[in-house]
Parts: sequence; structure tokens; C-alpha cells
Amino acid sequence: MSRLSAATERSLRWPARPVGEVLWVHASSAERYLALGDLGNRMKSLRPDLSVLVTWSRSITNRPPVDGYDLAAGPPPDDSPAEVRMFLDHWRPDLLIWSGGDLRRGLMRQMSERNLDSLLVDIDASELPDRTSRWLPDQRRRLFERFTEIMTPSDEARTQLLRLGLAADRIQRTDPLRLSTTPPGCNSDELTHMQATLGSRPVWFSSQTELDDLPTILNAHRSVLRLLHRLLLVVAMRDEQDLAAARDAIITSGLQLADWDSGEEPDEYTQVLLSSAEDSGLWYRLSPLCLLAGSLPSRANGQNPLDAAALGSAVLHGPGLGTYSALYKRLTEVGAAQKVDDVEDLAQGVLSLSAPDRAAEMALAGWQVVTEGASMTDHLMDRVQELLDKREDRHESP
Repeated sequence: MSRLSAATERSLRWPARPVGEVLWVHASSAERYLALGDLGNRMKSLRPDLSVLVTWSRSITNRPPVDGYDLAAGPPPDDSPAEVRMFLDHWRPDLLIWSGGDLRRGLMRQMSERNLDSLLVDIDASELPDRTSRWLPDQRRRLFERFTEIMTPSDEARTQLLRLGLAADRIQRTDPLRLSTTPPGCNSDELTHMQATLGSRPVWFSSQTELDDLPTILNAHRSVLRLLHRLLLVVAMRDEQDLAAARDAIITSGLQLADWDSGEEPDEYTQVLLSSAEDSGLWYRLSPLCLLAGSLPSRANGQNPLDAAALGSAVLHGPGLGTYSALYKRLTEVGAAQKVDDVEDLAQGVLSLSAPDRAAEMALAGWQVVTEGASMTDHLMDRVQELLDKREDRHESP
């Protein structure tokens, strides 16, 4: 089968282009895939008729579920005129955001010919293309000039682009493109009430808990209770269908239980408070220490750690980081997260991080990671808004 016929076969599986604006984003890494999905979600809250189309590098083999994407087209078209034309004719994007490298000369030529704006974002010096030949004219400047604007977090990349002859006002030095977060909310009256109920009592929270991991968590809690007698564990189950089985397991363990979803509240004798994931925003705010239990299985897809960090929790996690591994690495590097491998590890982590000053240090470090991508996200959203508004005005002009 020829390359063109394979591309044609793939295009037949594409859904119809939706009515309204289409923002095409391309992710060259899993972290950028997450960040652009978050951007798409935020943009759709500002432009309800906007649809977000995503393509991704073939190196991304394990894509997490992301709310911000409406259309998934797979890898971008190969850089042949026919395949690029087929892709652009079908989707008719209003704007392209290309993150990172693996740039396509043919694609950018056709984007320019169609007067379509494009932003190159988060490109690092190592991702800039090399000159193809010392003896032929350098085509890289023409490639980069076809982008409406270039945003790079790298001083070295900016310097190299300037050496190619690009105008300085076309290149912006920005923060890296990072996943930001909108943490889950909670009922303010419930928060005030529970703060008064718990008082100075130490609390730790196990979020997104799987039934299979509950014995490990309960055994660790029982171990720590020997030294911290008033310690309260809040368990939020990932699957609401597991609540009844979790309740039975906690009762069988001999630990004193309060069932939040049944209307029970903790008293001085309660050792475990069981809840559904729906109230996670409340427990993140009340717990200085959080175990991201969705990361305990080694082959797990991972659990986004930014919600916990954004709401002031120190983070404990297991080995299953999945597509969030880069986030956990940064949190660990700044001292905001700690890995646990077994019951003893978990018990020791809970014990050491239950000291208020230690948890506060980790929470402050985590806040730095939470906010590091905020300014870039805001800036990129403003630029996308501006370019889409200009395109809309051009189409409405007589």
C-alpha cells in the first residue's frame, strides 16, 4: 500500500469538521500533551463554539485522558504536499499551536499560503533543526519566518534563532509550557464546620484509593497510630461502587470508622473517615499530607499531583507515575513530594511528614511548581484570543 493510500484510509476515519472555530494543537511530549489539553479546556470556557483538535508525536505511546480535546487525529500528516493538503482541507484549522520540535517545512509552507496563523511554543535549543547542507542555502530562516510568533523558554534557542536572521520581535522568551491546575472546589460552610470539628487534630488523606490498595493504607495507618494516637485518616475511593466493600474492610480491620457519605461525622474516637471522591476538594484543604493512592500500582496511569500541591498538601506517592512522571520529578527535586514503596515506607512517610513544620515546607515548595506554568498559560491564552479575534474580524469584513 502506498503512503498516500494509507493516509487516505486514515482520513476516512476522521469525523466531520465541527461547525465553528477549530484550534489545532500539536504535542511533541506527554507533558506538553497534558499542558495543551489544559489550555484547550480554558480556551473553550472563553469561546464556547471552539473545538480543539490534537495531534501528537509518535513517541507518545501512552496518552492520558484529557478533557480539553474534542478531536484526536493521531500523528500529524507526513510532510508531503498531498498529505498536508488532505489534512488542511479536511480540518480547516483557524490557528495552529505547535509545541517543541520535529518541524515540517511543507506544512508550514501550506499554512502560510492559506494565511493561517501559527505559534511555535516551548521549543528548546536541542529541538531546533540542523542545517541540512553546508553547500546549499540555509532554509531554516524561511521555515521559522512562516510562524506568526515563536515562544521559547531557552536563552540559547533564542540566540540561535536571532543568528538565523529572525526579527527579535518575532521571538519571545517565555516560561516553559507546563500543566496548570484548577483544583476541585468545596462547600465553604462544610470547610468551616470541619475545621472547627477537627481543630488541631492531625489528618492525612488518601485520594483516588483503589480497593486493592486499601489494606496497605490501613496497615500503615495502624502502625502510625501507635505513636500518633489522634491521627485521622480520610480515605476517598476512586470508584463509588467500592464504598460498601471499603466500609466492610475498615470495620473488619478493627479501626473506628465514620462514613461521610452516610451522614456520619468524625468524633474523638474516629480513626478512619470514609468518603467518595466527590468531596476530595474538602479533604485536600483539611489535610496537610496527602497520599496520591492512584499512583500505588506500579503500572498505573498515574494521578495528577497538582491538585494536592495547589491546595497546600505535602505529597506522598507510589511508583505508578504514568504520564505525570515529569511533574513528580519536579516536585521531588524541590522537596515537595516523597515516594513510598510499601507499608513500612508509607508509615514512615506519614509519621515524619505529620510534623506541621515539615509538611508546611513541602507544601510551600509544591506551590512553586504549581505556579511555574501559570504565566505562560495566561500569555498563550491571550495571544490565541487575539489571533482568533483578528481572523474572525477578517472573515466578517466585506
